[in-house]
Amino acid sequence: MNNLIIKNGSDKDSDYIIEKLVEYNLSKVPQTQEVAYVWLNKIIENDNKEIVGGILAKMYCWNVIYIDALWIDENYRSCGLGEKLLLEIEKLGKEEKCNLIHLDTFDFQAKDFYIKNGYEIFGVLDECPKNHKRYFLKKSLE
Repeated sequence: MNNLIIKNGSDKDSDYIIEKLVEYNLSKVPQTQEVAYVWLNKIIENDNKEIVGGILAKMYCWNVIYIDALWIDENYRSCGLGEKLLLEIEKLGKEEKCNLIHLDTFDFQAKDFYIKNGYEIFGVLDECPKNHKRYFLKKSLE
């Protein structure tokens, strides 16, 4: 133990750490889906094939979905595109027998949008970033 060192890790090292953590987690709670992580990403393009919105979501280990990002170009906001993307991911979740979807957002982002769409706050992180809040929200898909 005396010769241990801390050094910068590579992308390959990061993958190894995640693999070992998932291995441990699954030893405690068995996986309920065939593949441990399934990306459920969707984009919206305009007539010029430019991306004007998208959602990045991941279904993980136990048929639970985490929404990593949802973005709509400012010129396309208030047109219902965000809600359409959310509903698309929720529909996929229900098809895959997911019972829960969760995400986080900041006070200067879309907290009220998610609440309007049936998500509930289950946690708040103050001063993240300074003078702001980060909200953690969830929605049951059952």
